[in-house]
Amino acid sequence: MRTLITGGAGFIGLNLVQTLIKEEPKELIVCIDNLTYASNESEIRSINSPNFEFIKLDICDQKKVFDLFSEFNFNCVIHLAAESHVDNSILDPLRFAQTNVLGTLNLLEACRKFWINDDKNIFYHISTDEVFGSIEDGSFSHNSCYNPRSPYSASKASSDHFVKSYFFTYGLATIISNCSNNYGPYQNDEKFIPTIIRSIVRNKSIPVYGKGHNVRDWLHVLDHVKAINLIRKNGSIGNVYTIGGDNEISNLELVKTLIQIVDEKLGNPEGHSNELISFIKDRQGHDLRYSVDHSKLSNEMQWSPLIEFRLGLESTVDFYINKYA
Repeated sequence: MRTLITGGAGFIGLNLVQTLIKEEPKELIVCIDNLTYASNESEIRSINSPNFEFIKLDICDQKKVFDLFSEFNFNCVIHLAAESHVDNSILDPLRFAQTNVLGTLNLLEACRKFWINDDKNIFYHISTDEVFGSIEDGSFSHNSCYNPRSPYSASKASSDHFVKSYFFTYGLATIISNCSNNYGPYQNDEKFIPTIIRSIVRNKSIPVYGKGHNVRDWLHVLDHVKAINLIRKNGSIGNVYTIGGDNEISNLELVKTLIQIVDEKLGNPEGHSNELISFIKDRQGHDLRYSVDHSKLSNEMQWSPLIEFRLGLESTVDFYINKYA
């Protein structure tokens, strides 16, 4: 078995690589990443395992992508490589279209070329719940309509549609999953939870969009990684799965919870860092609420998130305190 993980030096990718190397010792794991600002270069380069190989590669370079497929003859692609920061997509939407749409197309074309008449190979595309837009009541599911409201979510929605089209048009064996917000170790500093922890540790202002009423569902990255491995092994070809964490909380509530945890770990008086909260102008096109129904995945593969939210946040805080202190 030869598996390609794109974006393997990123937050989710690194956790996935570390897990698969241990759990799938007979599988060759090839990781590619362009090593942009959001990558964990030192961590991915430090991995030393006989069933792992890292290659610096940009998925937008079609020739190099095709050469890679020619060399390794992959059986499975787990596609994680993407530009993912919503604020950056508002500033530079073309870069997001280039990587998230055209980069995905390069991978799909490589699969179409090299997997002729081989329906045992799988292209597994990892996407986001943001493609569904904002929801007032209920939860997103695999049947939800697309309603992207930022350049980032629009680029991911487009890539989802291209993946589906390759299943229907060319018969390529594809699977898609759309997950809720991930948290845990190795997430880039620009993301919400690392930003909060860093601000508290360094006694800096904690930026909160609008009034902090926006609600997100949080999924620990290791629960997500387990779901990914289950889906790529047991998922139905051509299907979509939604992966949620059952942890809906407003941004302001999350900030206050993290303040409580970090202050306690740093030995600060209770509520010491509350004064750091700073409400800033709301993000353009900011979705109010995300909620994800994972019942299809749970029913078909008996998956459910196992990491209790408070304990997951505490371990995440430990990781970043060690990094920022």
